[in-house]
Amino acid sequence: MSGAQESAARERALLACAEAVERLRAADVAPEALAEYVPPRRGLLRTRPATMRPLGEAWRIGALLLGTDGRLFALGRATRAAERGRPGYQDLSREERREIAAAALRGGYAAGTPVNYDAVALPLDDPAGLAALADPGSPLGFAEGEIRVRWRAGAPLAGAPALSAFLAERVALLIDPPVGS
Repeated sequence: MSGAQESAARERALLACAEAVERLRAADVAPEALAEYVPPRRGLLRTRPATMRPLGEAWRIGALLLGTDGRLFALGRATRAAERGRPGYQDLSREERREIAAAALRGGYAAGTPVNYDAVALPLDDPAGLAALADPGSPLGFAEGEIRVRWRAGAPLAGAPALSAFLAERVALLIDPPVGS
């Protein structure tokens, strides 16, 4: 792809993100929390428990998170802030999930608040950062002069929707969800 095609595709993608943010705000669709997981840290006398560091807010749009500032992120993991409770010791993965939910609560999120973490920034405005889109594990990629959205990691870009069409469709579903969903 030539530099001019890449630059034009980047500009269209940034414009589509800005338009999606405007539509979601105008429709009063509530964004979810976006945070960074901070693992437990050992101090001098005790270990500080894990917590979540707030990074902002974003809307979940398929395999992407659209930040309220228009930035795109690859979907990471999500939890709901909750009390840790007493350990059950029956299922290790359940105990890990409970600890992550408690980390969100310690990060200042109210109980029950959905928190997205481990999201990976997709820098559309940085030409050097666009090299990451060549990775088949990325939800975005270049094909036919457009930034396209893969439905799952490793999926081919042939037939994948352009980012602008994907955002328009998903935003319409967030604003006016189908009856019964």
